[in-house]
Amino acid sequence: MWTALMWGGISASAVVIGALAALFMKIPKRVIGWIMAFGTGTLIGAATFELLGDALNDGGILPTAIGFTAGAVVYTLFDLLISAKGGSDRKRSSKKGSSQQSGLGIFAGTVMDAIPESIMLGASLLAGNGVSVVLVVSIFVSNIPEGLSSTAGLKNSEYSKGKILLMWLGVLLISALAAMGGYLFLEQLPKEMGAAIGAFAGGGIIAMLCSTMMPEAFEEGGPIVGLIASMGLLVSLLLGI
Repeated sequence: MWTALMWGGISASAVVIGALAALFMKIPKRVIGWIMAFGTGTLIGAATFELLGDALNDGGILPTAIGFTAGAVVYTLFDLLISAKGGSDRKRSSKKGSSQQSGLGIFAGTVMDAIPESIMLGASLLAGNGVSVVLVVSIFVSNIPEGLSSTAGLKNSEYSKGKILLMWLGVLLISALAAMGGYLFLEQLPKEMGAAIGAFAGGGIIAMLCSTMMPEAFEEGGPIVGLIASMGLLVSLLLGI
């Protein structure tokens, strides 16, 4: 349980690292796009090889298909809601926020993005082989550009440095608790139900990547992000061997 809490906090700490870099350093937007592309590739690999692969092995095709579809639908519905509250550009550094509402939308959207990743990170410990290195690396790498871009959006919404850091520390705490919750909750479930929930998280992650990270990576990094994302996917595959 405490191990899940620790790894959830470690993977989410990258958001704080990205926020600190955005607050105190001048990082080219193109570099942010490249990092985001690599993180997108690793997360696609983690969702496919770890979440969907395990779900298929443990529960079969039907629970996996139902869980995956439900995860994508639920994430999309929440994304539409949060976008209407000002969080549609939460991963974008170039769009200027104009109100307190948009800042809160950025925060709510980031929490929504972090929860399915953290739950499955905690659940990966249930296999008894230690934490999934693929998930830890994938989540950590993808969280760095999220902290960078989202912090820029919060600065544009006129949030103070102290308030921004406090918000990201809140994301870190929520992510750590979600990882611990994933471990405790999924431990009690039958394999089929656990498989469906794993696929649900995978569907949410893929929907998140397609609606937020991939468009931002291309917008900032240019056509080369396709190659960089492919290398991220390859790294994810190699880490899982």
